[in-house]
Amino acid sequence: MKQRIRPRVVKIHSENNDFQYAETLRRKREKRLRQREFFVEGVRPINQALQYKWPVRAFLYSRDKPLSDWAENILRDSQAEVHYELPWYLHAKLSNKAEPSELIALVTMPEDDLERIPLKDDLLVVVFDRPSSPGNLGTIIRSCDALGVDGMVITGHSVDLYDPETISATTGSFFALPVVRLPSQKELSPWIENIRQRLGSVHVVGSDEKGDCELTEHDFVQPTLLVVGNETWGMSAAYRELCDTVVSIPMAGSASSFNVACATSILLYEATRQRRARLKLP
Repeated sequence: MKQRIRPRVVKIHSENNDFQYAETLRRKREKRLRQREFFVEGVRPINQALQYKWPVRAFLYSRDKPLSDWAENILRDSQAEVHYELPWYLHAKLSNKAEPSELIALVTMPEDDLERIPLKDDLLVVVFDRPSSPGNLGTIIRSCDALGVDGMVITGHSVDLYDPETISATTGSFFALPVVRLPSQKELSPWIENIRQRLGSVHVVGSDEKGDCELTEHDFVQPTLLVVGNETWGMSAAYRELCDTVVSIPMAGSASSFNVACATSILLYEATRQRRARLKLP
């Protein structure tokens, strides 16, 4: 049996290059994209990253305070390349939380490959065009995870998927859902044709207050790509042309529209309700 190689332990005593590298990953999108690595902290996000086998290159922590059994067990079983030990004041400065997490992980980004999304007979994928809010993006990822979505595609110039604020808003669901970034809707077309060839059909469904029908009138049981638009501008004309159907959510009261995360959750709940009803699940 091949012996597992233990991580190197590197002690950091000042704001040196190793510290600056991690701190810049937390703050700067350009650094994350260039290094293809991102910053994760918190018990549930780290547990989820490990459970779904995301490659962790490094852990950072302090020995100035006793670590919990949770943290000690993760470090004991770690397959990271390196463990960075810091004084508590530096670890707290690095943390993005009011109460610093015991562990910080530096995690490798996967490729933006649509093959990461499994094609199934009951395929359900959310396409989010130009998301501008990390909170909304994170909330939608969380809803996708909870409501049986197979993957998400983000298109256009958008907020950073790997921003710590986005990851925090998912409460760990980030690591359970394949999310792929594409430059525009144009890169989706060959994939949609591939789905149609492999599954027989797929319905591209947009969402807008001026839809062709209400969401309960549409059949979400068939393989579906659900398109949601930018928080301010909604779906683009290019996406409207791509859609087979546009559905709306009926509203009462004086509100003019739903928040995009709220609307997406409602649409996904209806899709899940229909699918469970078709299978006669409780």
